[in-house]
This record gives sequence, C-alpha cells and structure tokens, in this order.
Amino acid sequence: MRDKTLPHSTIQLAVLDMAGTTVADDGLVIASFEAAATAAGLPADGPERDHARQYVLDTMGQSKIVVFRALFGTEERAHRANAAFESAYESAIDAGEAAPIDGAADAIARLRDAGIKVALTTGFSGRTQAKLLAALGWQSIADLVLAPGDGVRGRPYPDLILTALMRLGADGVGNVAALGDTSNDVDSALRAGCAVAAGTLTGAHDETRLLDAGATHVVKNVTEFADLILDHRPKD
Repeated sequence: MRDKTLPHSTIQLAVLDMAGTTVADDGLVIASFEAAATAAGLPADGPERDHARQYVLDTMGQSKIVVFRALFGTEERAHRANAAFESAYESAIDAGEAAPIDGAADAIARLRDAGIKVALTTGFSGRTQAKLLAALGWQSIADLVLAPGDGVRGRPYPDLILTALMRLGADGVGNVAALGDTSNDVDSALRAGCAVAAGTLTGAHDETRLLDAGATHVVKNVTEFADLILDHRPKD
C-alpha cells in the first residue's frame, strides 16, 4: 500500500467506482468500445482506430457519452456510438461475463457494518449500471448508486461524489473517502475535496498514473481500501 497518513477526521462515506474497482473489467470496456467505434464509422484498422482506442484508455472513468462526443464530433455520431457501446456491454452482462472484484462485496459490507455509508458510482448510464447491479445481485449492496445524468456530470467533475455526500448526509467533504482505478477517479475526488482520494490497482491505470494524478493513497484492491479506512477509525 502506498499512502500518506490518513486524516484524523472520521470517514462517514465511501464513494466507490464500479468497473475496475469493485467490478472486474477483464477487457469488457475496450471490447464494447470496438462496437461503438464501428457504429460511429471508424475504419476497422489503422491510425484513426488506434487513436480512438488510446483515447478511451486515457479517459477511463469518464462518462462514456462525453468521451464519444470528444472522439466523434457530432451528437448524432456520439449517440450512435454510445448506444452501440451500451448494447455491447449489456450483452456481455447477459452472457455472464460481469463479475465482482474478489472480496468487493465483503469489503462493502464491512464498511457499512462499521457505520460508513457506501455509494457506488459509474461512468455508464443509469440503465447499464442497473443491469450490472442486477446481474451481480447487488441491488441492495450499497446505500446509494449513482450515474451521470441531468444535473449530475460524470468524472472528472466532482458531481457524483458531492451528490452522494448530500443525499447520504455526510457532514462535509473531509468525511468522505473515494476509491477508483483511473486518474479521472482521482481527479474527481480531489476536485470534490475528499479526505481520501485513493487509487486501486485492479483496473485501468497503474500506480505511477494514479500517483501522478494526485492520489492520496494507492491500494492493491478494495479490500485493502476498507482495511485502510477501518484500521484508522477513532477508537471509542
């Protein structure tokens, strides 16, 4: 575990990313991107496709429709790509290809048992998020689930975290710990002012990328994140 000293303030809320953080990715996002790129009219091979694929890797964690707007230029192409992406990802869910990160459900349960509220956030649409939660049997695993939507921007903006704070009643941003697998997750947590803006090594970006983004802590997985939070809780 690479980290700085944990702040003394009590953590009341943990905001956890899904794909790559609590849910194994195993290449599903990139495979779904290939369907999106084809739908948007990109050549199957060549520099244009390679550039787009690299951009998707670099912007992991961001709202997918925002990524496709940046890549494809027009709303029509972006929405066509997004629809193809979600269809491909949901087909993978239906095929049983979605699985939790080892220990994720137990880590979430331990946090909640200790009185820490948990929000699960994503860059996917709310529909895809709901389908993923249902496939995992996670409909009731967290106190709140959030996806980008009207009035709530996706990462790297802080909206998902700040919305979770308001809806779940944390006292302030100094009482929030966030975990994600990408530099955009870390950036979002820093913009929100979280006491802990942690990165995990189970997803898209490596330790160097997470630290360069300003991660306060880098952990091997969500289990180690839960250990970090719970081991530093003030003793009664």
